[in-house]
Amino acid sequence: MNVATDDKAPWGRVDETGTVFVREAAGERVVGQYPDGSQEEALAYFERKFVELAGQVTLLEQRVKRGAPAADVTKAVKTLRSTIATANAVGDLASLQARIEALGGTVSELTEKQVEESKAAVAAALAEREALVVEAETLAAQDPAKAQWKQVTATIDDIFARWQKHQAEGPRLPKNEANELWKRFRAARSTIDTHRKAFFAELDSVHKDARAAKQALVEKAQALIGKGADGIPEYRTLLDKWKAAGRAGKKFDDALWAQFKDAGDALYSAKSELDAKDDEEFSANLVLKEELLSEAEPLLAETDRVKAKEALLSIQKRWDRIGKVPRDKVKVVEDRLRKVETAVRKLDEEHWQRNNPERQERESGFLGQLNEAIAKLERELDEAKANGDKRKIAEAQEALDARKAWLGALKQ
Repeated sequence: MNVATDDKAPWGRVDETGTVFVREAAGERVVGQYPDGSQEEALAYFERKFVELAGQVTLLEQRVKRGAPAADVTKAVKTLRSTIATANAVGDLASLQARIEALGGTVSELTEKQVEESKAAVAAALAEREALVVEAETLAAQDPAKAQWKQVTATIDDIFARWQKHQAEGPRLPKNEANELWKRFRAARSTIDTHRKAFFAELDSVHKDARAAKQALVEKAQALIGKGADGIPEYRTLLDKWKAAGRAGKKFDDALWAQFKDAGDALYSAKSELDAKDDEEFSANLVLKEELLSEAEPLLAETDRVKAKEALLSIQKRWDRIGKVPRDKVKVVEDRLRKVETAVRKLDEEHWQRNNPERQERESGFLGQLNEAIAKLERELDEAKANGDKRKIAEAQEALDARKAWLGALKQ
């Protein structure tokens, strides 16, 4: 068996017995035997061992670059340092050892960096946890009487869910700070829970009172059914009390309202039957009143107030004697008659305005003054024209036109 030369295998050799040596600074070291193969195969086997070891070093270097935890890197460096020192492999073990030693220095820097990062992460986490506490405490400080408890409950549940998520996924916090924050958060939740229970206890009491009041109103309403339509005024009073009774809780409110409404429906049904009978009875009256309206509406064009008043008075007397008409026609016929009455009343008012002695006296005195003023202005206008004074002509003409307009309005 031939021994490998230095040129072909500078980091190791194989002797005649298949023993493999690795060359190091201190000399050669036996790394193993490979008796069943050639020298090349024996050397190649232990060189592959070196390649595998070098791959572990390279992988660790990459982990360091990616910021692996310093503690993990320190442990790996220690393990690889020991492994390389006694490695049964052929290759430049010294360079691997140098790379491992270099990583040792890097680990120190990495440890310092990660410590700072860890402090910053913890500080940020404390701030986030503090924000959740403040959010809960703010919610707990609200006036319980004004709180929307469905919304408040959903909000505190959401805050607690975020607390749990942050606790599970965030960095581990110092025990004292974490406990203090949890005490505050728990106290805020406890306050909210106490306020909520008190609110609903009071609400339940209010609901019970409202339920009792509405039950009594239902019984009174049901007792009115025997009165038929005559019970409606009292039922309306009960309805006002119902509205003022407050809430009894949706389930009870719906059930009690159904009973209360059924009683009202019975009363109004009885009234509807009476109205139907009345409408049938009053249909003949409607025909008579429509005939009177046909007689009355020509008065809208009448100009003789005496004649119009006498005719309207006759129509009104007969109108009252006829009596009621069907309910759905009352407004229609009444509005038509009111229109005629308004027209006749207007004739009378206009007559009074024209023949009012006081008004006539005032107008007579004013007419005299107005005529004197017009005569005076006409003289002033003639003088201004004679003098050729354009400004005075314009002023006199404007004043004269205004007073003639007043005079025309009074004579209408």
